[in-house]
Amino acid sequence: MLREINFDGIVGPSHNYAGLSHGNLAATRNAGQSSHPRAAALQGIAKMRANLNLGLVQGVLLPHRRPDHDWLARLSTSYAEAPPHLKAQALSASAMWAANAATVSPAPDTADGRCHLSVANLVTMPHRSHEWSETLAQLRVAFADPAFAVHGPVPPPFGDEGAANHMRLCVDHGAPGVEVFVYGRSGGRFPARQHREACEAVARAHGLDPARTLFVEQSEVAIAAGAFHNDVVAVANGRVLFAHEQAFADRDGFYADLRRLMPEVEIVEVPAARVSLEDAIASYLFNAQLVTLPSGEQALVLPGEARATPSVWQWLEDHVAGNGPIRRLEVVDVRESMANGGGPACLRLRVVADPATVDPRFLVDHARLDRIAAVVEAYWPETIAPGDIADPALIVAIEAARAALLEVLDLPPHW
Repeated sequence: MLREINFDGIVGPSHNYAGLSHGNLAATRNAGQSSHPRAAALQGIAKMRANLNLGLVQGVLLPHRRPDHDWLARLSTSYAEAPPHLKAQALSASAMWAANAATVSPAPDTADGRCHLSVANLVTMPHRSHEWSETLAQLRVAFADPAFAVHGPVPPPFGDEGAANHMRLCVDHGAPGVEVFVYGRSGGRFPARQHREACEAVARAHGLDPARTLFVEQSEVAIAAGAFHNDVVAVANGRVLFAHEQAFADRDGFYADLRRLMPEVEIVEVPAARVSLEDAIASYLFNAQLVTLPSGEQALVLPGEARATPSVWQWLEDHVAGNGPIRRLEVVDVRESMANGGGPACLRLRVVADPATVDPRFLVDHARLDRIAAVVEAYWPETIAPGDIADPALIVAIEAARAALLEVLDLPPHW
């Protein structure tokens, strides 16, 4: 039976605030602050527990090896000798945001009836550009079953940032859907990270029906306001598209195409007059997990910052009171991730598949989360201050922490 599985990135022990992501306002605003890797990872685990309590299927993706010594070697340096900006880029824990791991097309949408995953190349940002090879290795183990096809990245210079710029709408998860790829042309002062050429290449690789595939431009005003990915201003699940009024360059044309392809669609648009782009982006209203509960109702898993933003929370309460399609609001604390520019939706990759076809080492229940949490509490650094990244003792601790996690998850130590 096909189910939606949320694979959350476990926040790595090197989580720090280096401000590496130009265009991500939270990340740059908090650059130079002390981070709290242990708290960050435990907050992510608590979010996964909350999803399990909602009756959802939950998986994990692993922190990458940090520092990335192989990447530094290709730059003809070592961690000890690297300049500060390369140290920061080699140490980044940004693979925690699993929404950027890959683009996923479920089996009902593809020509060969398999679930296709294409790893994102993330070429726009140096600190993320070296993630894809380790992500690809994990995906090929987690999804080794013949029910899946796992593809390598689109070649540069075409930027691809994965599921954060991809939406799927369907009558139910097991039915053929409409896949929507969102790309940018210009972000004014900020780069548009998702290229249309990359979207089209992924769609071809997945064998999607061109008649049920849309390529939609993100609005320049949204990118310039700090919506570095589409999932900062829009999210979809089942029949529901939940979006800000200013999310798309040609909003009316997109909505008309979507209604033509899927008459059952329910478009929930938040007017700019009620919630400004600035409030939507600061609160990560749309970087929430829009999920279908076992009851069939849709719920929105939101960061605490959404409840703390008056315009956002008032709109949400009015929507629920007005019997809109989103029937339940679940608030989670992911403040450490939020401070580095990633909300609840950034932390997860959605895969529609039969859980029995997934390597069980990548699926979790409460007992498995208990084991992961115990490792985090024992090994993850409590804080990382900006000057700490040059400390060899910190690097030893980070590498030992990841090794302990692999051991408890029965995964090979060379990963």
